[in-house]
Amino acid sequence: MADSTPLLKVRNLRVAYPIRSSVLMRHIGDNVAVSDVSFDLHQGETVGLVGESGSGKSTIARTIIGLVKASDGSIEFEGKDIARASWRQLKSIRREMQMVFQDPYASLNPRLTVRDIIAEAWRVHPGVVPRGAWTSEAKALMDRVGLNPDYSDRYPHQFSGGQRQRIGIARALALRPKLIVCDEAVSALDVSVQAQVLNLLEDLQADLDLSYLFISHDLSVIEHLCDRVLVLNRGVVVEQGTVDQLFDNPQDDYTKRLLAAVPVVRPWLEPT
Repeated sequence: MADSTPLLKVRNLRVAYPIRSSVLMRHIGDNVAVSDVSFDLHQGETVGLVGESGSGKSTIARTIIGLVKASDGSIEFEGKDIARASWRQLKSIRREMQMVFQDPYASLNPRLTVRDIIAEAWRVHPGVVPRGAWTSEAKALMDRVGLNPDYSDRYPHQFSGGQRQRIGIARALALRPKLIVCDEAVSALDVSVQAQVLNLLEDLQADLDLSYLFISHDLSVIEHLCDRVLVLNRGVVVEQGTVDQLFDNPQDDYTKRLLAAVPVVRPWLEPT
């Protein structure tokens, strides 16, 4: 990483959901989902968030992307504080951050063709691609993610799960972002298809200098794809470090238990 300035800087992030009484709906407490989380992510880097279900991984991802409001702390993207940005500034920042969701079918509008799914981003953010070039650009993105451009008029149900996830990746690339948040992006796919999608993500990162925030409960995937890792337990970061540090010399008991629970090393994730 040539530039030491973080692309994304998260400091003391806290996310809490209010608990209200059944009578008069008074605020009687908070359910804290994420507490005091801090980390940096640099251009071209992949940072992984790992932990069991309910550990706060997805809450962090959705807070960074703006789908969940932070209760406290700061999130800076290229030096701009997302929490204090105006609506216009936030729209510009969100163009630089896109998300690939876990379910490659539920996250796609079944009423739209693949071309229109990809072009939807340009409707929201006019000026990125001229309207007259939407079809050709959508086909170029399909080709880039390994889909046949001739299928641009087809609907999501006409594709396999792995192909649908490629559509989701193409949609994320449409706005030419710097950061892509992958929320369990391969967990719903068959093992062999996971490998293909992970290889695609690596190739795109190398070609486009993308940064990834990669959320997963699968440590084999994290080890293969990530540069650094944060281990979360009940909304708190219990350990963080490089992939080698985490896998070769874990310090926290929770991390050790997670690693001990990994059944086998998947040969398809080994570098060739």
